[in-house]
Parts: sequence; structure tokens; C-alpha cells
Amino acid sequence: QVESVCAGCSPPYDADNSAPLAFRGLPISELKNHSILRALTAEADGWEPGVVSAEVLRAQEEWEAVDNIQPETGSQASSDQPGQLISFSEALQHFQTVDLSSFKKRIQPTIRRTGLAALRHCLFGPPKLHQGLREERDLVLTIAQCGLDSQDPVHGRVLQTIYKKLTGSRFDCALHGDHWEDLGFQGANPATDLRGAGFLALLHLLYLVMDSKTLLMAQEIFRLSRHHIQQFPFCLMSINITRIAIQALREECLSRECNRQQKVIPVVNSFYAATFLRLAHIWRTQQKTISDSGFVLKDLEVLAKKSPRRLLKTLEIYLTRVSKGQASLLGAQKCSGPQAPHSKDLTFTGVCDLLPHSSEGTWLI
Repeated sequence: QVESVCAGCSPPYDADNSAPLAFRGLPISELKNHSILRALTAEADGWEPGVVSAEVLRAQEEWEAVDNIQPETGSQASSDQPGQLISFSEALQHFQTVDLSSFKKRIQPTIRRTGLAALRHCLFGPPKLHQGLREERDLVLTIAQCGLDSQDPVHGRVLQTIYKKLTGSRFDCALHGDHWEDLGFQGANPATDLRGAGFLALLHLLYLVMDSKTLLMAQEIFRLSRHHIQQFPFCLMSINITRIAIQALREECLSRECNRQQKVIPVVNSFYAATFLRLAHIWRTQQKTISDSGFVLKDLEVLAKKSPRRLLKTLEIYLTRVSKGQASLLGAQKCSGPQAPHSKDLTFTGVCDLLPHSSEGTWLI
């Protein structure tokens, strides 16, 4: 087409830079009036490529299948818009405002004791939770009864936030898929692993990755979980830590600290983080492997219930040192060996898989 338009009137070229001399000295505003450019513009709409390869067509189909990215415009952006991270407080507010009455009917706020066990607990056990804090405690236990609803946009945002914070990805991922096994779930659907801890397990993970004080700790534990020898399913281990926290709350092991702080949810969150920190320390320093998981968790549960205040103090000291750059959970240990296998290839024993040592075992959750 260019040849048909320009036949017999090709402009001279500068040998130095091969630029058409005919266009030199013309203002940009005048270029549109040039006869050659007008002819090209007039015939451009009628041009069609002679041959389109299958590779080009496939690339075009893939491009058209990509969702358009709509930029956020300040405060007009929807809070449910996919791709937007969600904070712990926003997710918690969601559960505070929705109707959870059907789930609340299932909870057992405290352990029922009879006979000598009840007498011993009354005489030597921890204090009872203050009356004004019991509604907050019941909310925690109610959330633990809620499952993961893939149709709820808030639930989806919680999962996406956990994934992005742990992996460093900036893009959304499917709510079902093998990529969840890379985070330490047992299968492609995270909902199937929440038995005994419910959505509280995901809220705890969200707290861990969205709190600036605990994010580094979470990332270091995640790196440890991918060690080529000491690997363990990170999210599954976290769910078991949440189960321990639930049991400690129901057995009133946290009541003294809750009464002191006049809060329940922050205490349970810190207890969860402190217990996870203790597990990671034991795992690293004692060279534990996946075959030790059940026994490590069982011993950890006993320790956590017996000395919750000591665990919380250890967490406080650790986070203070981390903020000053004086502490690292992994220290000089290198976790950059070969990538750990998917969790489905590992035999993991959780606290619910061991025989309880008493009637107050974690199987009651």
C-alpha cells in the first residue's frame, strides 16, 4: 500500500541517519496535512494481514481472557474489591456484625468438670473470667465454629492476604488449587483442614502476617517450614497451635491474663503467636522433623497451658529485640536448601491424632 501511494515520489534520504528529508523542518501539527500520511491514514482501516499464524491467534485469545485491571480511585474503591488486602480488625469486625447465632449454639465455653476434678479446679485452679469479658470469649469460640465460605468475599480476602504476605506475590490466586499445598495445607481446598479450629485458625494466620510486629516472625517460621530436612506443613501446624489456644481458653488457663488486661481477643492472639514461636524454637534447636510433630505438639500444649504468662513474656522480649534488629528466630541457620516436598507427601501428626492424656484433651474441641 505504501508503494502504491508513494510510487514515483519517494522522498530523498539522508545517508547519515536514513531519515526522510521531506519531513524535516515540518512542525508536528503540520505532519497530518502531508499527502503521504493522509493516504496511509485513509487506507489503514481497510488493511488486513494476509496470513495469521496459529501462535498469534492463541496469544490473542490468551490476552483477551485476561481480566481488565481497574485502578482504585481513592475512597470510592470497594472494600470487597478483589486484590485488596484485609486487616485483622476489619475481618474481626465482619464477624462482629454478621449473625452467628446458629454457630454460637454449638460452643461449650468452659470444660465441664465433675467430682474431684471440679473440687481441685475450684481450690487450686485459675480464676474465673470476669463477667464482662465472657461475651468476647464466646465470640472467639463462635468464630472457631465457623467454616470457610468461598462465596463470602471477606473470607476470600483473608485467604488472599495470607497467601500474598507469606509468598510475596502481588497477584490474586485461585481459592482452590495446588498452590495452597505450598503454604502447608494438606490439599487444594484450605477449608478441609480447619476441623477443630474453624475460621479462627485463618484469623490467627491473618493476625500473624498483618501485624507489623509479628510479620517477620511469621516469615521466618515459614522459611523454617520449607527447610530441606526439617520441613513441616506451615498452615497445618498453625491450625494445631490455634487448637491449643482454644483449649487453653476453655480450660480458663488464660483467664488470669485476660482479667489483668481486660481483653480476651488480644490475649488469645498473643498466646497463639507465643506458642508458635516456642514451637519454632524447639523445632530448630532440637532438630525436630515431621515424624516428631505429634509429640512436640502434645508437650507444647502441656507447657503452654501450665505457663501461659511465661510464653507471653518470651514473645514480648523476642519482638522487642527483633524491632531493634537484635534477634532472629533462624539465626545463622540456612533454609535455602532444596525445596521441601508438598505437605501431602508428609506424614503429619497433630494434637488431635494422639490419644488424649485426660478427659480434657484437645479432642473435645
